[in-house]
Amino acid sequence: MLFGDIGSVFVMGLVGVVFTLPVVLLPKLFGPNRPNPVKNAPFECGQVPVGAGKMHYMMQYYAYLLMFIVFDVLAMFLYAWAAAYQPLGLGLSSDWMLTIFMGMLFIPMGFALSLAGRRELW
Repeated sequence: MLFGDIGSVFVMGLVGVVFTLPVVLLPKLFGPNRPNPVKNAPFECGQVPVGAGKMHYMMQYYAYLLMFIVFDVLAMFLYAWAAAYQPLGLGLSSDWMLTIFMGMLFIPMGFALSLAGRRELW
C-alpha cells in the first residue's frame, strides 16, 4: 500500500464517506418535499406538547454525572492502555503518559467533587 498501515485507515475512512454520501444525498435530491403544519409541528413522544416549554431542571445530580463521565472515559482509556502495554513494550514512557492523562482527568473530577459540596449554588 502507498502509505503503509496508516494508508489502510485512510482507505477505510474514504470507503465510509463514499458509501455514506449517497445514502444521505439521494433522499435530499429525489425525495418529496411537501412541508405542512402537521409535519412541522413539534411532538413529544407522539403527543402534541401542552404548556410552557421551559421548566426548571433539578441540578442535584449534575456533579455525579460529571464524575460518571470522568470515570467512564478513564476506564475506557485504562483498558486500552492495559491491552496495548505488553505487546507494544512501551516501557516507562507509557507510564508517564498514563500518569499525565490521569492527572488531566482528575482535575475535572476534583471540580465535580467541589460542586457536589456546594449544591446551594444551583
